[in-house]
Amino acid sequence: MFSYLRRGPGRLTPAQAHQQTSDGQAVLLDVRETPEWEAGHAPGALHLPLSRLTAGASLPSSAQGKPVVAICRSGNRSQQAARLLAGRGIEATDVTGGMTAWAREGLPVTGGQGGGGVIA
Repeated sequence: MFSYLRRGPGRLTPAQAHQQTSDGQAVLLDVRETPEWEAGHAPGALHLPLSRLTAGASLPSSAQGKPVVAICRSGNRSQQAARLLAGRGIEATDVTGGMTAWAREGLPVTGGQGGGGVIA
């Protein structure tokens, strides 16, 4: 209702995030914990759990200098991650609905061993 008062990074739909990250405009950063990541994640995504990010971990080298699109399971942790990254001066957005919405829209999910994945 008062979205015009909202401050912070923007949010993308799963389809927008897929388009921007698959064509190289941005890097998809999965901020879920390792067991969630191993169960299933977007192909090509980088992994850095929110717990490590909040502890001060740097972005993976392949994400440095690029816009970041954060994603988690439902969109809560990724929103926190995007705010944290924006506070560090990094161009960051997050995915509304997270990996749950990503999978529901039929976007690709891979497992830790490269096979089909599930959202945990």
